[in-house]
Amino acid sequence: MTARIPNYALYGDQDAPAWSNSFNFEWIPQRSAPYQWEIQVHRHDAFVQLLCLTAGSGEVRMNGARIAARAPCLIVVPAGAAHGFHFSTDVDGPVVTATQKVLESLAVLLMPGLVDVIRAPRVLALPDTGALEALMPLFMAIERESRSHSEGQTAAGMALLTALLVQVARLAGPADSDPVGNTAGRRKQRQIQQFKSLLDRDFRQHRPVQAYADALGLTAGQLSRICREVLGMSALDVIHARLVHEAQRELVYTVGSIQQLASELGFEDDAYFSRFFKRHTGLSPRDFRAQALAQLATTAP
Repeated sequence: MTARIPNYALYGDQDAPAWSNSFNFEWIPQRSAPYQWEIQVHRHDAFVQLLCLTAGSGEVRMNGARIAARAPCLIVVPAGAAHGFHFSTDVDGPVVTATQKVLESLAVLLMPGLVDVIRAPRVLALPDTGALEALMPLFMAIERESRSHSEGQTAAGMALLTALLVQVARLAGPADSDPVGNTAGRRKQRQIQQFKSLLDRDFRQHRPVQAYADALGLTAGQLSRICREVLGMSALDVIHARLVHEAQRELVYTVGSIQQLASELGFEDDAYFSRFFKRHTGLSPRDFRAQALAQLATTAP
């Protein structure tokens, strides 16, 4: 049986809200040194990470592949990708974590090709120090913005991240076709992305796993096996996680009643929705809304 891959917002932080439109900046040693430079395989359901090694080296484990990484290089870890790291003790460089769907929405408006850059796991060797000179001012600006807590912080941070992704796209080049993993791994990654796209469109209809599998030309068992291999969870768990994620966002950012939300998400009644939500989050929808709003109030500038 495949072991379940832990899901974190940031490695070791299990309770950060995946519903928030946010970004975080830190330096690689801040997170890896306390874990003796070994970050076990995990995933982030809602967040994409960009790491830039400016010193040292390591091994990247991503979706079952193992890739050597040596400074200078860039590492892109999209939402849902199972990944871990083993770093040398002299490693250094920035790490940015951001809500992937917000970046994708900006990319669709400004440069649609960036969506593929955001979604493709990769370890990209940088050709020379000139590449770092183009990237590091953007990383440093993101760091300053992350610590400012000023009005418009999220908007400014996401704009800087979009500019950073443009640089990644330029460095990868239009002919880049070597995202992490072998041919079979890339095929599974595409199938997972297709599944997620269908789920984004249809999750309110509560379609069974078999319906998604049919659309992908797979059996339900094959789809669940691929989900476990790539995401560390079954296809049904992925469907439920999508519903929970949307419910969390709606509870925080809208003022509609629990009954209205349950209906909009395709539940027959609010009692069943409340039981479903509590089973997956440990809180009732009402308690989750109160807790999340209180958290937003305490973190607002």
